[in-house]
Amino acid sequence: MTAEHVDVLIVGAGISGIAAGYYVQTRCPTKTYTILEGRSAIGGTWDLFRYPGVRSDSDMFTLGYAFRPWSNAKAIADGPAILQYVRETAALYGIDRKIRFHHRVRSATWSSAEARWTVEFTQASEEGEGEEETQRLTCSFLFMCTGYYDYNHGYTPQWPGMERFEGRMVHPQQWPEQLDYAGKKVVVIGSGATAVTLVPALAQEATHVTMLQRSPTYVVARPSEDRMANWMRGHLPGKVAYQLTRWRAILFMIYFYSLTRRKPDLAKQGILKMVRDELGPDYDVDTHFNPRYNPWDQRLCLVPDADLFAAIRAGTVSVVTDEIDTFTETGIRLREGGELPADVIVTATGLNMRLMSGVQLTVDGRLVDLGKTVSYRGMMYSGIPNLASAIGYTNASWTLKCELIAQYVCRLLHYMDQHGYVECMPPQPNLGGHKEPVIGLTSGYVQRALDTLPRQGAKKPWRAYQNYLRDIVNLRFNPINDGTMTFTRGGQRVLQEAVPQSQAS
Repeated sequence: MTAEHVDVLIVGAGISGIAAGYYVQTRCPTKTYTILEGRSAIGGTWDLFRYPGVRSDSDMFTLGYAFRPWSNAKAIADGPAILQYVRETAALYGIDRKIRFHHRVRSATWSSAEARWTVEFTQASEEGEGEEETQRLTCSFLFMCTGYYDYNHGYTPQWPGMERFEGRMVHPQQWPEQLDYAGKKVVVIGSGATAVTLVPALAQEATHVTMLQRSPTYVVARPSEDRMANWMRGHLPGKVAYQLTRWRAILFMIYFYSLTRRKPDLAKQGILKMVRDELGPDYDVDTHFNPRYNPWDQRLCLVPDADLFAAIRAGTVSVVTDEIDTFTETGIRLREGGELPADVIVTATGLNMRLMSGVQLTVDGRLVDLGKTVSYRGMMYSGIPNLASAIGYTNASWTLKCELIAQYVCRLLHYMDQHGYVECMPPQPNLGGHKEPVIGLTSGYVQRALDTLPRQGAKKPWRAYQNYLRDIVNLRFNPINDGTMTFTRGGQRVLQEAVPQSQAS
């Protein structure tokens, strides 16, 4: 039986997959497309994470879509509000009707002779139970919008004595719906974005919450509501207010990130002063909130309305900076001595990176090793034809980059149609020994996955610059045919010189 064929296959129905669907259907209306989603619902990250206090660590004016204004009064939104926004957006534009749930993509095989991908997926029942059936679907272009981490398993180190602990141990990625922590002593291991979100939320019901960290993280406070944005929404037309607010947020992010990279000592002093102002002169800020690295070597952690600092001042939260010696029956024994009693231990210790959801890619019989590819424009990969992946910014809102990628994919598809091309592929470049990973953070989850990550070069188009303004120029306006990408027309590969911008729509 002949497999069903679509022009564009989008994998993933999270925040980037819905954006991809919107741009494909509005900018490439003649293209057929389908979205395959392995889970039972729209939302991706925001459907998966259900731990107390889950929220964004970016403002919703930039995490939200450019084409659908965020109208909630809170700029820093909680998980349920973000999930509702994504689902309402999908329904508003009819994107939800293109989604097939319980369809988990396992592999994709490219044939240059046929100029198409054959995608294998398993389909479970609506209840997600029973034997999964393997099916196939073909597409001309594969658009991976699956995020960057393993949805099934978070990262938990193996510490001595874990099996001895008699209380409850949970990972935020698999938060039990009925977990009772009211009136109990809770220890949260970790100090990243998840930990600083969880700790003040748990402190509202727990007897006491201890955030146990091996080393500090930069923590920055900001109001959850943007007064200027709310004022503009009340006095200006909705779309005008949204665009002004959005660009104000974008420019501030770019300025702040640039400042931290150009003058890291100055940025560090400013962040630590803010923490000292919140916690007072007697608090040991240097031990608990002064990292050994510079700002943005790892992501900064955002706390809306300074809720973490307020909980510390109130005495319901304490921070301990030490290493784990062993777990005991009643808690954790520390390397420097002393014990932390606990009824519940939360291992907020990070993610396992898994680009493209672990889908096995094969090109003309050759199994693809992503760790040996080079990222092209931050979205395609050397030696892999007709495929893009939506990977957002590490220093700004995820959606900003994902929308630019979706817009570029539409430009690319138009260009190929105009010139009769059936295949586009970035070639394997000579980086001259440059082996920098495409994600340039020193965070543990990145370092653990270095061998599996694509590389990047020192300059475009082989470098992801993490700069929205620069990417606007590169992805919206620079020629599609930049003299690097190879194109194939009817079995004949063509490498052209870059054409004038006016011809590269």
